[in-house]
Amino acid sequence: MTKTLIRGGTIVSMDPKVGDLPQGDVLIDGDRIAAIAPHIQADDAQVVDASGTIVIPGLVNAHMHTWQTGLRGVAANWTVIEYFKKMHAGLATLFQPSDIHIANLVGALNQINCGTTTLADWCHNNPTPAHTDAGIDGLVASGIRAVFFHGSPKPDPKPGQKPFWEVPHPRSEVERLLKTRFASKDGLLSLGLAILGPHYSTYDVAVDDFKLAREFGLIASMHCAGAAARVPDGWDRLAKEGLLGDNNNIVHGNDLTDAQLRFMLDQGVSFSLTPETEMFQGHGFAITGRLRSMGAQPSLGVDLESCISGDMFTVARMALASQRAFDNAQSKVEHQKLPDTTTISAREALGWITLEGAKMLKMQDRIGSLTPGKQADIVMVRADDLNMMPVHDPVQTVVTQTSLANIDSVWVAGQAKKRHGKMLFTDMVHQQAALGASGQRIMRDLNNLIQKH
Repeated sequence: MTKTLIRGGTIVSMDPKVGDLPQGDVLIDGDRIAAIAPHIQADDAQVVDASGTIVIPGLVNAHMHTWQTGLRGVAANWTVIEYFKKMHAGLATLFQPSDIHIANLVGALNQINCGTTTLADWCHNNPTPAHTDAGIDGLVASGIRAVFFHGSPKPDPKPGQKPFWEVPHPRSEVERLLKTRFASKDGLLSLGLAILGPHYSTYDVAVDDFKLAREFGLIASMHCAGAAARVPDGWDRLAKEGLLGDNNNIVHGNDLTDAQLRFMLDQGVSFSLTPETEMFQGHGFAITGRLRSMGAQPSLGVDLESCISGDMFTVARMALASQRAFDNAQSKVEHQKLPDTTTISAREALGWITLEGAKMLKMQDRIGSLTPGKQADIVMVRADDLNMMPVHDPVQTVVTQTSLANIDSVWVAGQAKKRHGKMLFTDMVHQQAALGASGQRIMRDLNNLIQKH
């Protein structure tokens, strides 16, 4: 196995036992981190000069609809209600398998480019197995670590058809995927379920989907926000049936009551927030502070590149800034002054996009921190760039200053995916052109349909 020695960087491990090193080395052996120390002697390793960089764990994007990559910016001025109508009932219906493939490929490559090494790909535009396989193929080709959350399309019902909210998740497709595409547990990709949940389906469908996920030991992730719940008491009924548990993940959760949040957290339910799109589209304000008050932490996701950028550092800053704003405003009301010190640290925000994402995906034993024995998912951030120096505190610099321009190198499972600021994927120009052609064709097809009607 090949060894790589990342030498002389500032190490932010996100592991309390390892700590941070003002200057240190990280030894990669195969796909794992073998050692972290102020100095490591490894004569048989390829040496990477990390001087002038901050070395951090690979970021975890806990929620993104990667299939929308070819529609970047299209939804920037849409409310969430417009999004449901124009995206799911409109644009999504025009996707061919090739569109899903190129969107997932380029979208995942961009995540790597931005420092994300693990992606929760929430694919809910897969009307056929061919669409599903195309999305998986795109992720595989990118080289990213990912959980493919298999979902279901949401078109307007046609005469004689059941609406999507009355259709259980397809068991046969889940069984097919587990027997074929996810038969091995050793790869970078694993399977999850992107289910409707009681917010977007009938209660009977929710029960079927929860039981399906539990039967196969899969994480069941579901949206909860954006529109009125179809089953307002659905969460309570599911809990009474013993169906809520630590394999359940809720995205957004803006409209849940404090009592519901407490109960769900007690059951082990995790929460993934997308503060930027939630504010953009009208879901409401992120529940970051409400979770923290109950002793919990969120994971974070980009959600929609059709609405915002794919940069997880920006997402973390949005989550941090918005919650600090709430905390500061509340303090002024309650105490007639600002808090004596800030309520949330930059290190905590960095945890949202590393450790907490790993926990949500049940991968905390493999990723989320720089820890010997874990997978070598590593990012080198150039700290001597114009927008970064001087570095007084590496964590605060990473969280508040870093952008895509500063991502020097990225490793996924010990494999270099980006070096010296350049992606190592060999066919990038062709794939970007294919993505552009795909997005343009979909928009053109939509315009043609509008003109016909």
